[in-house]
Amino acid sequence: MSHFAVIAPPFAGHFWALEALAECLIMRGHRVTFVQQEDARALLRQPQVEFAALGQASHPPGSLATVIAHAGHPGAPFGLRRVIQDMARGTDMLCREGPKLLRALGVEALIADQMEAAGGLLAEYLGLPWVSVACALPVNREPRLPLPVMPWGYAVSPFGEHLNRSSSRVYDYLMRPHGRIIARHAEAFGLPPRDSLHQCLSPFAQISQTLAGFDFPRQEAPAHFHPVGPLRSPNQGTALLDLPVAPGRPFVFASLGTLQGGRFGLFRRMAAACRDLDLQLLLAHCGRLDPGQVRALHAAGATWVTDFAPQCAALAQADVAITHAGLNTVLDALVAGTPMLALPIAFDQPAIAARVVYAGAGLRASPLLARRSRLRRLLRRLLDEPAFAEHAARIGSEARQAGGAERAADIVEAVLKSGRPVLHAAA
Repeated sequence: MSHFAVIAPPFAGHFWALEALAECLIMRGHRVTFVQQEDARALLRQPQVEFAALGQASHPPGSLATVIAHAGHPGAPFGLRRVIQDMARGTDMLCREGPKLLRALGVEALIADQMEAAGGLLAEYLGLPWVSVACALPVNREPRLPLPVMPWGYAVSPFGEHLNRSSSRVYDYLMRPHGRIIARHAEAFGLPPRDSLHQCLSPFAQISQTLAGFDFPRQEAPAHFHPVGPLRSPNQGTALLDLPVAPGRPFVFASLGTLQGGRFGLFRRMAAACRDLDLQLLLAHCGRLDPGQVRALHAAGATWVTDFAPQCAALAQADVAITHAGLNTVLDALVAGTPMLALPIAFDQPAIAARVVYAGAGLRASPLLARRSRLRRLLRRLLDEPAFAEHAARIGSEARQAGGAERAADIVEAVLKSGRPVLHAAA
């Protein structure tokens, strides 16, 4: 039995994907402990997964709510600056207090989310093997690939590569508060200089939820880069959708994720568009709306409104999914073979929406500009043109064969056993 620590941002989408990997490792006899601020303990759903808190002074109980509120509205005045500062404070806290805690826990290896630089820094400093996991789009950089926060497509010309280089410089400038924290702790730990997330990835194995068939062509991925598809619990697909969905009328499932579920105005436009088309609509707001808003959505045309729904079951039954283009929801829709209307809001969502369109699995629109009439036209196309569902099903087949959490657990165990890079079979 080995003891793994998981270092990840304190957000549900990241924790839940990595918790599925943790479940697989625990079923094989290992211990897995998530390390984060105390509030993040509530994100874990499986009691066998352990948790160790730090940051009691800098990140006391109750403080995560502010971080989540900032992440939910990054476009507000100074919103992006606040999100970057929150990232920097989180990395600083983990690097300051992590070494002592990880030594006390007797951790033998780390599983580090790509979006938390502290994982790689701590592993290198402590001399531990570690695996990087891209729960969001991979941060690995290539000249032809736009950064995973950019909304445009793959570069097929010198101008496209120039655009990628220029946008990378702007991004790195904006991320300087976080970069300074990375650089400071790398120096304090006696590590080679670095100041960005993509410089903190594992040399042993890098695991990605993003499938090759759902990505732009990667020509410089390292030999130890493994696209394993969605990381899901073995029990996740067992929940049933207990709704009286009427046969013969198209059914739409809509969710904006755990951070963006409070966008009442956008939900109301969805409901009105679906009513215009006589569609059955299930809206999942992830606990972000109040009872009055729920009643208003019913009045606008939503058939059902709930906080959480069994997402895999809902997507399996849906004819179309409306999504904020969060990677977990998009991957679940692909596995179900369900075409998507992507309404990206922030972070890597515009880049994921670009991949939805590139793969032919759906359409996208701006959530700010997509009025009721435009939503209606896009939904009509997704229902009338079978090619969207066919492309989604093709990628879903790839996802089912990629291995998911079990394959990821194989890779993690192989790294610990060999202490050397674990190469992808196609490398």
